[in-house]
Amino acid sequence: MALYEHVFLARQDLSQAQVDTLAAAATEIIEKNDGKVTKTETWGLKNLAYKIDRNRKAHFVLLNIEGPGTLVEELERQNRINEDIIRWITISVDEHESGPSVMMRKNERDRKRRSERGDD
Repeated sequence: MALYEHVFLARQDLSQAQVDTLAAAATEIIEKNDGKVTKTETWGLKNLAYKIDRNRKAHFVLLNIEGPGTLVEELERQNRINEDIIRWITISVDEHESGPSVMMRKNERDRKRRSERGDD
């Protein structure tokens, strides 16, 4: 089985529950196409470097996927149809990162620094 990392950006005006529903729908598409999601991470609402479809922010979600290449085609086709997803990228990897991703470690490090300074 091939390994992929799939990151998608959802519109800024969606609630966290709606973003979770998008991630669940993507997981369902992957499982219907003989794949498996090994990890799902929601990175939260982040600023974009430039506006995308009048959005200055977006919800970022990472999915680690195992499966055939045909599931990537179907997943990206569904992303094109969905108006709530404004950007996505799927890359093939040699192995999935164990533990939290770099983005999650950065968020934890930032929280720790703020608490040390007393900026809560």
